[in-house]
Amino acid sequence: MPEKLSEQDKRLLDALQANCRLSNQELAERAGMSASACWRRVKALEEAGLITQYAALLDVEKAGLGFQAIVHVSLTRHDHRHVDTFIAETRRRPEVLDCYSTTGEADYHLRVVCRDLAAYNRFLEDFLFRLPGIANVRTNLVLKDIKKNSPVPVQVKTG
Repeated sequence: MPEKLSEQDKRLLDALQANCRLSNQELAERAGMSASACWRRVKALEEAGLITQYAALLDVEKAGLGFQAIVHVSLTRHDHRHVDTFIAETRRRPEVLDCYSTTGEADYHLRVVCRDLAAYNRFLEDFLFRLPGIANVRTNLVLKDIKKNSPVPVQVKTG
């Protein structure tokens, strides 16, 4: 990763996070640089691993996934085989949009989307409850999206 991010880097990254479909020329104009310099800088930020991917974000309800939940999962013990299995299987499930390993009461927090409550019950019964080492699963239903898909705040390093 670059040791220092310039103000131009910040403008580039902010613009890309807001709309990754901008043309190189539009991006260069927003960052205040030439198109060739912009292209080289974006490539450098990609190669450094700061830019990890480009994506289209979908409206889950319009995609037919009206059920959202935050699922708190605790394992019976931290046996590496159970942990490895949980992580690998969770990564394979399309219903699981996000998975975080955390401190606190639960070991993992998942953001899960399904068509409806019946589909979520199938997810629990046919998948999650069948994984080895699951001690506890607690579900919080998402009632309303307040803030999501927020851009990462880019910090300019000076000095």
